[in-house]
Amino acid sequence: MKMINGGICAAKGFTASGVHCGIRHNKIKKDLSLIYSEVPAAAAAVYTTNLVKGAPLSVTKDHIKDGFAQAVICNSGNANTCNSNGIEIAEQTCELIANELGIKAGDIVVASTGVIGQKMSIEPFEKGIPSLVKALSKDGCDDAAEGIMTTDTVKKEIAVEFEIGGVPCRIGGIAKGSGMIHPNMATMLVFITSDVNISPEILQYALSTDIQNTFNMLSIDGDTSTNDMVTVLANGMANNKKITDKGEAFDAFMKALNTVTVTLCRMIAGDGEGATKLLECSVSGAKTLTDAKTVAKSVVCSSLLKAAMFGADANWGRVLCAIGYSGAEVDVNKIDVYFESKAGKIKVCENGSGVDFSEEDAKKILTETEIDIIVNLNDGEYSSKAWGCDLTYDYVKINGDYRT
Repeated sequence: MKMINGGICAAKGFTASGVHCGIRHNKIKKDLSLIYSEVPAAAAAVYTTNLVKGAPLSVTKDHIKDGFAQAVICNSGNANTCNSNGIEIAEQTCELIANELGIKAGDIVVASTGVIGQKMSIEPFEKGIPSLVKALSKDGCDDAAEGIMTTDTVKKEIAVEFEIGGVPCRIGGIAKGSGMIHPNMATMLVFITSDVNISPEILQYALSTDIQNTFNMLSIDGDTSTNDMVTVLANGMANNKKITDKGEAFDAFMKALNTVTVTLCRMIAGDGEGATKLLECSVSGAKTLTDAKTVAKSVVCSSLLKAAMFGADANWGRVLCAIGYSGAEVDVNKIDVYFESKAGKIKVCENGSGVDFSEEDAKKILTETEIDIIVNLNDGEYSSKAWGCDLTYDYVKINGDYRT
């Protein structure tokens, strides 16, 4: 497997575009994106667990209940959530794009991201969709990635090439997410494309399985969004033997999918609102997988630990504190903790107690932009990882006037 360029357009048969249609006030920011497959594709999706859900999620769920889709349209700047006409706007958007593309409205995934409870009009879509379709290109991934951004500071995209039964295959993805991200789901929006030939049923199984160890292990701020969704379209144009069950081919697909999703998780965490550091908590030695995941999540979700990482303060007691209230079954007298970055690695806790270490060396390690918090529970064979970011002054600034 190798990393390649192209993002969501890397797979055969996919094009994309992004334009400004007028939803956002800033005219230089793209706010409408389109992903299109030349042929109908197997489709799978997972959605936020928040009881308050954006209208596009309900429409998308209905559209892909037959297991297929051919296009994805997404706007930024307005979440189309808690709007009396939300379903109507989402359905009308699909009708507009279907007419331009010459496909069925029921074969379209629709998504929105932005402010909740803001009135929405169909007019920007009527204005922007014709130019959006005309702009479709194999080079359109960057524009599409930009069009779904809100408070994101960088575009998030990746593509990989691998083989199934000797046949070259590709998977690509784009994501947006910077704040209001917390398990479960914890993605904001992720769109993944592939030319692998795979049945809708096994594709849904693959995605639902993968997110348990990727997007559901990601947290920025403890708030679960109303619009979180991960969607995968696989159009079969690689012409591999169709994957309909578990086996060697399925394992190859899962490995490639996981490479894409883990990379996007790290990109989202590193670009958390106001963040200066990507945090990865690696837990080993747990009695059960549930314990390992619970501990890892609790550490990256700790506001006190996140604040300490912002200040490059090796306050390891906050790691143990987070483990202690996590609800996981652990022996606190066996826990070892390390901090690691490209500047080095340092042990700060052994058997649940502090050890002598150089504060100066620890400061250097924690000043880097990517920090690994290593926790060994020394009580079993299970491990897990979770991703988050530091908590900074800018997080409050960004969210203090986000709507106005």
